[in-house]
Amino acid sequence: MPEILDELVALSHFMGDPRRDLAILGEGNTSARVDDDTFYIKASGQTLETIPAEGFCKVRFDRILPLFDRGDLTDSEVRDALLNSKDEDASSVMPSVETFFHAFLLSLPGIGFIAHTHPIAVNSILCSQNAKEAISGRLFPDEVVCCGVAPCFVEYVDPGMPLSRTIKQRVEEYIEEYDELPKVILMQNHGLIAVGKTPKDCRTITEMYVKTARVILGTYALGGPNFMTPENVSRIHTRPDEHYRQKQIGRK
Repeated sequence: MPEILDELVALSHFMGDPRRDLAILGEGNTSARVDDDTFYIKASGQTLETIPAEGFCKVRFDRILPLFDRGDLTDSEVRDALLNSKDEDASSVMPSVETFFHAFLLSLPGIGFIAHTHPIAVNSILCSQNAKEAISGRLFPDEVVCCGVAPCFVEYVDPGMPLSRTIKQRVEEYIEEYDELPKVILMQNHGLIAVGKTPKDCRTITEMYVKTARVILGTYALGGPNFMTPENVSRIHTRPDEHYRQKQIGRK
């Protein structure tokens, strides 16, 4: 679908724009669901800032998702699985090693686009000894409106299938606890995943969580975060006027 691929290219260039400080060189990756059978994912080694349409691989869900139920895979088995996952593409270009978690997240209802980046402000927190404490509460209403009731935190795991399996487990636990999908997934010592229905969702979530990270860092200069109460967060999260704002902010 050309329109989806065009939107994905534009989203990638937004995330890779050096003025935004979200990703440099080959960092990060983006993806988009095409239909029930396939999705686009950034090819390994491509740069978000400059990636062309040809820099994406079209991958089949049914060649990736069953791997979650297999045992540990060797590095060569992972490489073969990624090359064999492509839909009618005989080139040697390999999908990102993080294709596995993209496949899982895009298989969830209502998820159309994913943007994974390594923002300096966010990673300053995720690479710290107090990361879980720093993200344990919400700080201001627009964080809740744009980024949800809480982020989903994933402890550091080796990238590839081990990380993807852990993301799957933590997201399923999040859904069990909050009865909704996370918008923000934070990977310790790694980076940010924004999950949305549209490219604008991913842009909005990423920009607002980067602002949140900067605010969190700033609070530690004056005694630490003053988190909103759970009642305050719940009120913002359930207000009809805020639901209206969510729709206006997070759609194309």
